[in-house]
Amino acid sequence: MTLPPCYTPPDDDETPSDPSRRSFLIGSAVATVGVYVAPLLGAQDAVPPPMKADPGPHATSVSLNVNGAVHELRVDPRTTLLDALREHLDLTGTKKGCDQGACGACTVLVDGRRVNSCLTLAVMHGGQKIVTIEGLAQGEHLHPVQAAFIRNDGFQCGYCTPGQICSAVALLHEGHTGSDEEIRTWMSGNICRCGAYTNIVAAIREADKNGGANAPV
Repeated sequence: MTLPPCYTPPDDDETPSDPSRRSFLIGSAVATVGVYVAPLLGAQDAVPPPMKADPGPHATSVSLNVNGAVHELRVDPRTTLLDALREHLDLTGTKKGCDQGACGACTVLVDGRRVNSCLTLAVMHGGQKIVTIEGLAQGEHLHPVQAAFIRNDGFQCGYCTPGQICSAVALLHEGHTGSDEEIRTWMSGNICRCGAYTNIVAAIREADKNGGANAPV
């Protein structure tokens, strides 16, 4: 075979490096990275959980019955029920939206009545029965309103959904399900910025037909 004039035979020094040497270099690099990264990961694991805010010298004691469990708390007298639920009891299903009572995202049930928890103080509800979105289901069985919201896609982003559902549960017990218009009127305190109102009304209608008004809360 005739080789082209530009052909240059390979130099023996250009042969691939020894695989064992390559493995050694890779292993060394991994070990070096591990030396620097491991302490960082360990430091993250060692970060202590955030401490609860000091209630201050004027803290008062309150006994809250939430979802069937009694909790003894010491809180600043100005602590809202919303903040007591989220920050002291870690029940974060109740959402903080406007913090002005205008959106309904913080709706919970107090003795069966819907309440904007951002507008009421925790110390005002000692001894009352408080139910949040976490307490509606009976074990593995969803409340009829929860199940109807899922079947009818009564939500999109889901941020307002806990308040919508709690409000809908109270609405069924109040008997305001005579028409779609009546449902819209009595749910008007709960805003859905995604605009899922049609599906929310459909979910409430279905829950009403499935005995939602008689479901235990």
